[in-house]
Amino acid sequence: MKILITGTAGFIGFHVTNKLLLEGHEVIGIDSLNDYYDVNLKFARLKASGIPIERIVWDKAFLSEKFIGYKFIRMNLENEVLLNHIFEEEGIDIVINLAAQAGVRYSLQNPRAYIQSNVVGFINILEASRTFKIKHLIYASSSSVYGLNTELPFSPSQNVDKPASLYAATKKANELMAHSYSHLYDLPTTGLRLFTVYGNWGRPDMAYYSFTKAIVAGDTIEVYNDGKMKRDFTHVSDVVDGIASLLTKAPFKNENRSEKTIGSSAPYRILNLGNNKPVSLLEFIKTLESSLNKNAVMKYLPMQNGDVEATWADIGDAESLLDFKPSVDIKQGLDDFAKWYLEYEKIVL
Repeated sequence: MKILITGTAGFIGFHVTNKLLLEGHEVIGIDSLNDYYDVNLKFARLKASGIPIERIVWDKAFLSEKFIGYKFIRMNLENEVLLNHIFEEEGIDIVINLAAQAGVRYSLQNPRAYIQSNVVGFINILEASRTFKIKHLIYASSSSVYGLNTELPFSPSQNVDKPASLYAATKKANELMAHSYSHLYDLPTTGLRLFTVYGNWGRPDMAYYSFTKAIVAGDTIEVYNDGKMKRDFTHVSDVVDGIASLLTKAPFKNENRSEKTIGSSAPYRILNLGNNKPVSLLEFIKTLESSLNKNAVMKYLPMQNGDVEATWADIGDAESLLDFKPSVDIKQGLDDFAKWYLEYEKIVL
């Protein structure tokens, strides 16, 4: 199939792109390469996929020198005209929308970036998908939509109208927008609520990456809520397997549907992709110290605005539909990440 992947130079997008190319699909990858975090890491991901990074300019396609069938375009999703041109010219079968302005705390500082990328960009994806009759739109939502919910584990059947951050609100907006297009235009959409994805080539703004950097350098790490928070850390390889298995499993319209997790006859679904095994922040740090063979210097701080105390994914629906079974535990995942980080940064401990 020919697949459009947005955010292809991002953490998850990079891994999804490479897996699908290895499986023989054609990929059109787009990314704005914004500077929310180190752009050099994004360029390094592209280079690892064979894209000639020294020639990349805005709004022009570049072919991979490693993978036949991979074309990359640097562009913003807000560019509706170019986006529609790509859909029309390429004959795309499936869209995997992973582009977004990420980060909970950054949404407190720069809220408008989230509206432009996560809302305006997403409506352009929906409109193009409708116009060009895409077979399946798969898009990244987030576990953050569960917000201030206290019932654990988090299930797609729960009400999620209490977001704790603007980032979470934009992700919930995506789900609502997708449902309206599924209902009105029979556009098959699957939203994935992702739970604290980590792994090699990860995002420097996330705790596991910034903690690793600080521990290696001997700097102090800031531990919020006295380390009592819990997160359902999910390895990127498990998430990628889940996304890949969705390609041929588009939801369908069913006037008799009564599934409580959907509650709609539209070709629409929401799934959790998580590890189903929450880990406390202190246990996580202890495991990372073991992976690096170096102790952390910690500074305890109170809970930050926008944070939640715990996340835990109910993955029953994904297990039933996709045979989704996370296989990478936190020890193996952090061991692999620590090894990658030291090699990438050319550090010898």
